[in-house]
Amino acid sequence: MATTVYIPRLQKKYREEVVPALMKKFGYTSVMQCPRLVKICLNQGVKGSVSDKKMVEDAIGEMTMISGQKAQATISKKDISNFKLRKGIPIGCRVTLRSVKMFEFMDRFIAVTLPRVRDFKGVNDKSFDGHGNYTMGVTEQIIFPEINIDKIARISGMDITFVTTAKSNEEAYELLKEMGIPFKNIKKETN
Repeated sequence: MATTVYIPRLQKKYREEVVPALMKKFGYTSVMQCPRLVKICLNQGVKGSVSDKKMVEDAIGEMTMISGQKAQATISKKDISNFKLRKGIPIGCRVTLRSVKMFEFMDRFIAVTLPRVRDFKGVNDKSFDGHGNYTMGVTEQIIFPEINIDKIARISGMDITFVTTAKSNEEAYELLKEMGIPFKNIKKETN
C-alpha cells in the first residue's frame, strides 16, 4: 500500500514553472543555483501592551489563526523609562513558517488575502533589503479571512518578511513575481 505525500500547490508550481523560468532568465546551469523561499516571518508589535497584558494574548491568538502555527510572544530586551517599559515584558508576537505551512500561507496570502485589501493596486517593489529578502507591512489584520471582524478588540498591522536564498534584489524580485506576488507595475510617463 503506497501512501501519497501531500505537496502544496505553490510548492508544485515552484518546481514545475518557477525554476525553469528562473534558469532561463538568469542562465543557471543547475537547479540548485535557483533562488528559493526559505521561510516567512510574521511579526507584530502590540501598542499598549505594557498597560494591558491581555492585548498580547489576543494578538498571539489572532496570529496563530492567521498562520496556522502557534505564535510566540516577543519579550522586551531592555528598560526604556519614556515608554514605561521594563525588561522581560511581552510587547508583541511573532511566528516563523517553513516548508509546507510556509507554502500554504503564501498561497492563501496571494489568492485570498491580498484581493481583500481596499484599493489594492499591487505590492510595493521597493522593500528589498539587498540580500534577497522582502518585507512588507499589512496595516489591518482584518484582511485575513481567518479573522472574525466582530470578535476583535482593535485593528493592528504586522510585518511579513519573505526570506530567500537569492543573492540580489533582482533575483528575489523575479522569484517572488514568478510565485505570484502581484507587484505594482510602475510605468514612467514621458512628456
